[in-house]
Amino acid sequence: MFIIRTDLAVEAKEIYEKQNNGNMQGVEVEEDKKGEIKVTTVKITNDIGERMMRKPKGTYITIDMPKLIHYDADTMDEVSKILGENLSDMVKLDDSMTALVVGLGNWNITPDALGPKVVSKLMVTRHLKQLIPDQIDEGIRPVCAIAPGVLGLTGIETGEIIKGVVDKIKPNLIICIDALASRKLERVNSTIQLGNTGISPGSGVGNRRMELSQQTLGIPVIAIGVPTVVDAATMANDTIDLVLDQMINQTQKGGEFYSMLKSIDKEEKQKMITEVLDPYVGNLMVTPKEVDLVIDSVSKVIANGINIALQPALDLDDINRFLS
Repeated sequence: MFIIRTDLAVEAKEIYEKQNNGNMQGVEVEEDKKGEIKVTTVKITNDIGERMMRKPKGTYITIDMPKLIHYDADTMDEVSKILGENLSDMVKLDDSMTALVVGLGNWNITPDALGPKVVSKLMVTRHLKQLIPDQIDEGIRPVCAIAPGVLGLTGIETGEIIKGVVDKIKPNLIICIDALASRKLERVNSTIQLGNTGISPGSGVGNRRMELSQQTLGIPVIAIGVPTVVDAATMANDTIDLVLDQMINQTQKGGEFYSMLKSIDKEEKQKMITEVLDPYVGNLMVTPKEVDLVIDSVSKVIANGINIALQPALDLDDINRFLS
């Protein structure tokens, strides 16, 4: 069966809902609107929801960013604050506990460089708390960060690197940032997903590596991701679906051509598209042409959201002064 490639819980929910005519067992959905920013919370509550959604039980929060956010500093700050508020609810640490932020991805490939970019904009404080504790406010939480690269650059599994760091510095929480894959082009670079179930690096593009989760690392793992690519076969399939729907709407009901259009098997069509594209483009992932600008601005949004959540004693102006 053709599997629609997506890392987003909100898209998995839409597929599950469509397949079951709105009847979703084991899945709870809440939607909230804060100005132009839509926040959707998807909770997978039991084994049925886990199986149907193809995701672990837990909470997934999706923040839909407004259009043109990358050109508006005020809107970027507003999204950062909303991300910080939702992340704060998942961060259960006191001021003395250490948080480790992991920027997953390949810094040499722009759509995959989100994690390392976020790490470069973080408020890192663990070393200051150790070296000059008298000059650092007691309310500042120790935060450390690492961008471990990818297997092709280091020859070491990302999970092995993180496991070694965790065993050495013993943080109380891990926050992972990674680029994701979406099944809809409209969600690319415009959606932030926050989840408390960990992450499997590279799973969105078919390169599943060692899972980073509480089960494998022994401490809570929060994942933050932004879809930066969409699978070419999925995009082609959705485009053909739109064309077919329009043709069906414009064709007289009951006619032979109408019946032929309605009888098209969508799973067979999806499989055929994949088979046709594979010899020419292989496993092609597509990203918008302005991805350089987008990754730079989204990484700042996410970094500020993490800074807000991990340093509740400071406001955004204080954090920006610290980083300048």
